[in-house]
Amino acid sequence: MKAFRPFSGLVCVAASLLSAAAVALPRSYELPAETATLRPGPNVDVAQNYCSACHSVDYISTQPPGRGETFWKAEVDKMIHSYGAPIDDVDARAIVEYLSRTY
Repeated sequence: MKAFRPFSGLVCVAASLLSAAAVALPRSYELPAETATLRPGPNVDVAQNYCSACHSVDYISTQPPGRGETFWKAEVDKMIHSYGAPIDDVDARAIVEYLSRTY
Protein backbone atom coordinates (compact mmCIF):
# COMPACT_ATOMS: atom_id res chain seq x y z
CA MET A 1 0.00 0.00 0.00
CA LYS A 2 1.29 3.50 -0.94
CA ALA A 3 1.91 5.95 1.82
CA PHE A 4 -0.26 9.09 1.76
CA ARG A 5 1.92 12.13 1.21
CA PRO A 6 -0.19 15.30 1.58
CA PHE A 7 2.88 17.48 1.40
CA SER A 8 3.84 16.33 -2.11
CA GLY A 9 0.34 17.09 -3.39
CA LEU A 10 0.49 20.53 -1.83
CA VAL A 11 3.84 21.17 -3.51
CA CYS A 12 2.38 20.25 -6.91
CA VAL A 13 -0.61 22.56 -6.42
CA ALA A 14 1.61 25.42 -5.24
CA ALA A 15 3.98 24.96 -8.18
CA SER A 16 1.07 25.00 -10.62
CA LEU A 17 -0.34 28.18 -9.14
CA LEU A 18 3.02 29.90 -9.16
CA SER A 19 3.72 28.99 -12.78
CA ALA A 20 0.25 30.19 -13.83
CA ALA A 21 0.76 33.46 -11.96
CA ALA A 22 4.12 33.99 -13.65
CA VAL A 23 2.54 33.63 -17.08
CA ALA A 24 -0.40 35.90 -16.23
CA LEU A 25 1.63 38.86 -14.96
CA PRO A 26 0.99 41.98 -17.04
CA ARG A 27 3.85 43.53 -18.90
CA SER A 28 4.27 47.24 -19.32
CA TYR A 29 6.52 49.33 -21.47
CA GLU A 30 6.78 52.96 -22.39
CA LEU A 31 6.43 54.05 -25.99
CA PRO A 32 8.64 56.84 -27.29
CA ALA A 33 7.06 60.27 -27.51
CA GLU A 34 5.25 61.07 -30.77
CA THR A 35 7.35 63.57 -32.70
CA ALA A 36 5.74 63.56 -36.14
CA THR A 37 2.83 65.84 -36.95
CA LEU A 38 0.51 66.00 -39.93
CA ARG A 39 1.32 68.62 -42.52
CA PRO A 40 -1.06 71.59 -42.59
CA GLY A 41 -3.80 71.57 -45.21
CA PRO A 42 -7.54 71.47 -45.77
CA ASN A 43 -9.18 68.71 -43.66
CA VAL A 44 -6.06 68.14 -41.53
CA ASP A 45 -8.32 68.21 -38.46
CA VAL A 46 -10.43 65.32 -39.80
CA ALA A 47 -7.33 63.26 -40.57
CA GLN A 48 -5.83 64.08 -37.18
CA ASN A 49 -9.00 63.02 -35.34
CA TYR A 50 -9.39 59.69 -37.11
CA CYS A 51 -5.92 58.58 -38.15
CA SER A 52 -4.03 59.35 -34.96
CA ALA A 53 -6.64 57.54 -32.87
CA CYS A 54 -5.20 54.22 -34.09
CA HIS A 55 -1.66 54.79 -35.30
CA SER A 56 1.27 57.14 -35.35
CA VAL A 57 1.54 59.95 -37.87
CA ASP A 58 4.76 58.22 -38.90
CA TYR A 59 2.62 55.61 -40.63
CA ILE A 60 1.38 58.34 -42.98
CA SER A 61 4.57 60.33 -43.37
CA THR A 62 6.65 57.27 -44.30
CA GLN A 63 4.42 56.30 -47.24
CA PRO A 64 5.91 56.94 -50.68
CA PRO A 65 5.28 60.56 -51.70
CA GLY A 66 2.98 61.62 -54.52
CA ARG A 67 0.95 58.41 -54.70
CA GLY A 68 -2.27 60.29 -55.40
CA GLU A 69 -5.95 59.82 -54.70
CA THR A 70 -6.24 56.16 -55.79
CA PHE A 71 -3.52 55.10 -53.38
CA TRP A 72 -4.90 57.07 -50.43
CA LYS A 73 -8.47 55.96 -51.09
CA ALA A 74 -7.30 52.34 -50.98
CA GLU A 75 -5.46 53.03 -47.71
CA VAL A 76 -8.48 54.69 -46.09
CA ASP A 77 -10.76 51.89 -47.36
CA LYS A 78 -8.35 49.36 -45.83
CA MET A 79 -8.51 51.15 -42.48
CA ILE A 80 -12.32 51.07 -42.59
CA HIS A 81 -12.99 47.60 -44.00
CA SER A 82 -9.99 45.59 -42.77
CA TYR A 83 -9.25 47.28 -39.45
CA GLY A 84 -12.74 48.53 -38.54
CA ALA A 85 -12.01 52.25 -38.37
CA PRO A 86 -15.34 53.99 -37.63
CA ILE A 87 -15.13 56.56 -40.42
CA ASP A 88 -18.27 57.64 -42.28
CA ASP A 89 -18.29 58.32 -46.03
CA VAL A 90 -18.10 62.12 -45.72
CA ASP A 91 -15.09 62.03 -43.41
CA ALA A 92 -13.42 59.29 -45.48
CA ARG A 93 -13.63 61.52 -48.57
CA ALA A 94 -12.21 64.45 -46.57
CA ILE A 95 -9.29 62.31 -45.36
CA VAL A 96 -8.55 61.02 -48.87
CA GLU A 97 -8.65 64.57 -50.22
CA TYR A 98 -6.29 65.78 -47.50
CA LEU A 99 -3.82 62.91 -47.89
CA SER A 100 -3.76 62.95 -51.68
CA ARG A 101 -3.13 66.70 -51.80
CA THR A 102 -0.69 66.86 -48.92
CA TYR A 103 1.30 63.65 -49.18
